[in-house]
Amino acid sequence: MNSTFYSQINTLFLDVGNTLVAMDFPWIAKELAYLGIACQARELQRAEAAARPIISDGFKRWSTEGKDAFVFYLETVLSCLSAAVEHDSWQIKDIAQRLAPVLRPDGESDRLWSTVIPGVLESLKALKAIGFKLVAVSNSDGTVEGILVRLGIRPYFDAVYDSRLVGFEKPDPRIFLHAIEQSDADPDNTLHVGDLYNIDVVGARAAGIQAVLIDPFDDWCDVDCDRVRDLSELAGRILNFELKDQA
Repeated sequence: MNSTFYSQINTLFLDVGNTLVAMDFPWIAKELAYLGIACQARELQRAEAAARPIISDGFKRWSTEGKDAFVFYLETVLSCLSAAVEHDSWQIKDIAQRLAPVLRPDGESDRLWSTVIPGVLESLKALKAIGFKLVAVSNSDGTVEGILVRLGIRPYFDAVYDSRLVGFEKPDPRIFLHAIEQSDADPDNTLHVGDLYNIDVVGARAAGIQAVLIDPFDDWCDVDCDRVRDLSELAGRILNFELKDQA
């Protein structure tokens, strides 16, 4: 992506999980301890990020919201967790199958996503202050808007599009095209931000939108798109170009 593109955009499409909101890793670590895996929340957080390239490849074949998707997600995260190294693959799969309904009772993830990622609130405020249109585009189970409301960041968004309610999920370009049409966004001035290459980057590009990948620990070294550690870094880039334009 040409660096000058950051001076042209006026709209951000934002994934929610792992882009704006983090999982409750202390709670997950506690539940894992009951199942025989002792780990710290920060170790689990690191394993989750390391698992994303593998998860992304898996979701090329499956729905992110399908029946077995969350078990696959947890199984992959556990396979990247050093505390689980002594467990066989079948044991990890069994633990993932037992953990999934605890974290998502009745298939819903309202409690699972419980924390605004550090720097997100400040970034949203700064982007709104310079007139940006902010749109959430998330693969979810119908609860994403409620999560944003509960965490106090819904007022910063012009619109929220949840795949369960829209009827299409990323990387299907139709969810992006729906968001473009309904939010009156210009694709040439819109940037999508997300954490899974084959879901967020591939899907956005198919709809004619540029995309940037959230990569907090430099786990995506071979992708053909811009990467940022978090939304704060991206907002810093945008604000830097904004200041240059005003100089």
